[in-house]
Amino acid sequence: MKVDVLVVGGGLSGLSLANRLEHESKNYLLVEARARLGGRIFTQDIGGVELDLGPAWYWPGQPRLEQLVKQLNLDPFDQYSFGDSMYESEDGDISRGHGFVSMQGSYRISGGFGLLIKRLAETLESQNYWTDAKLLSLKNTNEGVLATIQRADKTEIVTASKVVLALPPRLVQEQILFEPNLSASEFHSMLSIPTWMAGQAKMVAVYDQPYWRENGMSGDAMSRRGPMVEIHDASPKSGGPYALFGFVGFPLDARLKLRDEILTLAKQQLVDLFGDELSNPVSLHIMDWALEPLTSTIADYNPPMSHPAYGIPYNLSQLWKGDIIFGSTEVASRFGGFLEGAIEAAEMAYGKI
Repeated sequence: MKVDVLVVGGGLSGLSLANRLEHESKNYLLVEARARLGGRIFTQDIGGVELDLGPAWYWPGQPRLEQLVKQLNLDPFDQYSFGDSMYESEDGDISRGHGFVSMQGSYRISGGFGLLIKRLAETLESQNYWTDAKLLSLKNTNEGVLATIQRADKTEIVTASKVVLALPPRLVQEQILFEPNLSASEFHSMLSIPTWMAGQAKMVAVYDQPYWRENGMSGDAMSRRGPMVEIHDASPKSGGPYALFGFVGFPLDARLKLRDEILTLAKQQLVDLFGDELSNPVSLHIMDWALEPLTSTIADYNPPMSHPAYGIPYNLSQLWKGDIIFGSTEVASRFGGFLEGAIEAAEMAYGKI
């Protein structure tokens, strides 16, 4: 099979690029190793409500995402921010009315960001994308870049003029073989770029009533104790079921050690912060992205303490005379790490094509 452009990775960046190539009737193929599209965008029905287990927000001043939300007829709404915030000290002391709702002013999507992925995929012809299709290797030849792809129980060979790697650079470094091999400095550059949110774990709790709202609380909490260090209201735009979600602050080794009791600890933390009514959630679930081999590498197990300064290193900007193009949110120079950055990276990749 021969195409002009091979897009590797069916997350927001890869799908955004594919959408543009589709609109312009380009000869392309998108391959995604997972059985589903979306990458780090993952929305799941938990206890009767669609919850984002990956990214959940976007903000004003992110024009590409705002335009895409409008284009796909999605329904954004404001992050719930009414009522008191809570704070838990290292000693477990609880205080109310501490600070402000940290995500006030951000937007969520009715139905979750998985709906954005679904509608974006619907703009593509089905023959132009494969799921359960993992890129194994790339070979530089006179005819183009030869890609070996494991698809279900068979191996496919695709030749492309350009290959866009809409994957975190660390995954590229760890999982894809290059012939001829890349230099040590090029591999080091890939390894030096942290995969955004790859070392994080996210916990969600579903309830039949918004007990925290009824008691004058926003659902926002910060904790120096854990297991959740940051908690927010994750309820739908209107009606129930209602939900809270939190980012787990324990490092991966502690999460693995406490695997059988971390949910119990989290439930007790919610009770301590918001009241006894939260002792019996409809559902309590944890999503540990560090254990997702198609997202995280060993280098990502300890996430960065602050937002990295993302962008494409110079020695990765012209691989194989520009036939290999990096295109994940980690290479976006302005909005790197954000959903907006994924679309920015797709724009950059299109410009290089």
